[in-house]
Amino acid sequence: MYFSLYMRYRKLKADKLFDGFHLLENKALLVSENGIIEGITDDVTNAEIFTGIFTPGFINCHCHLELSHMKGTVPEGKGLVDFLMNVMRIRSQILADKPTAIAAAEKEMYDNGIVAVADICNTSDAIETKKRSTIRWHSLIETINLRNENLAATLLKNEGIKEEHEVANLKAVLTAHAPYSVSQMTFEAINKQTAGQIISVHNQETAAENELFQKGTGDFLKLYSWLGSTNVPFAISGKNSLQTWLPYFTNGQTILLVHNTYIKEEDIVFAKEHAATYGLTIVYCLCPNANLYIERALPPLDLLIKHQCTIVLGTDSLSSNWQLSIASELKTIKETFSLLSPETLLTWAISNAASAMRWNDLGSFEKGKKPGVVLMSEADFTVKRII
Repeated sequence: MYFSLYMRYRKLKADKLFDGFHLLENKALLVSENGIIEGITDDVTNAEIFTGIFTPGFINCHCHLELSHMKGTVPEGKGLVDFLMNVMRIRSQILADKPTAIAAAEKEMYDNGIVAVADICNTSDAIETKKRSTIRWHSLIETINLRNENLAATLLKNEGIKEEHEVANLKAVLTAHAPYSVSQMTFEAINKQTAGQIISVHNQETAAENELFQKGTGDFLKLYSWLGSTNVPFAISGKNSLQTWLPYFTNGQTILLVHNTYIKEEDIVFAKEHAATYGLTIVYCLCPNANLYIERALPPLDLLIKHQCTIVLGTDSLSSNWQLSIASELKTIKETFSLLSPETLLTWAISNAASAMRWNDLGSFEKGKKPGVVLMSEADFTVKRII
């Protein structure tokens, strides 16, 4: 232990220390008994010694905690449309204990060094777990509505779910599910209600999404038929998905674009120009393990890096992933894009995410912050939560 005149601190040293921005060597981290960062020091004498990299806690920018009871129930590699149909068909039929599964998933994230989560909600099922959790939550109340005539009832229902979260002192905001499941009037309503807020949209998760908006054809027609619709329930734009729906947002929102597996370079350029015009902040949230689980594909990281996009990471849900671990997402990226440095990957998982979510007390080992302390193996990306 390291002692000051006023408080006891732990002095921690690993092979490397990621301070939130840079990888450092031969440094020790000073952390108070209550987890507040006192500083980083060159004096490593009498430090507790660990093998690996010390990092601030990870931030999961996309999860569906309430689907945790569906682990292993949806077949892998069948494509997004079949995945969606499976989830809608069986999510309420599974006999698993939902509260127990949700609590176990929260613990899994905690143990994997995750300190904060942007979580998609269609129900109030996860509120009790979130109330007891030491993880920080940003609950995104997801709107799915294809029919303009159903808009008022849909918003009323979702406002009720939002209020339940707020009564429990949980931050909550309305958001849109995806461009293929939200009508024009629904997008317009969400834009009006979310000025300046942090929202998310599932974006270009499958090639069929671009085909739908370009031509009105493709795999989504199977979904609409299954839902009882004989045609595409909105106008065909002749453009890619992102260029079709993003113009509905004009009120300075931070928008987490989730997945982006089939985004094109012209979409990235369009998003940058539209964001500059309307004061938006565009953040690209990647969930590589879920993309492999569902589509057997990964996003075009080379294009996102080329255009200096802000990248963060998510796990998606246990219906579409084998585990809830940001470190596992880092490992998957590193295995495919081997030239990316640990420093770059950790920046995406930690400080980029903290900045995007406006969690200014997380994301780095700056004095006075309480970001958590995680030990990660540089060799195999296994993690251990230290604080």
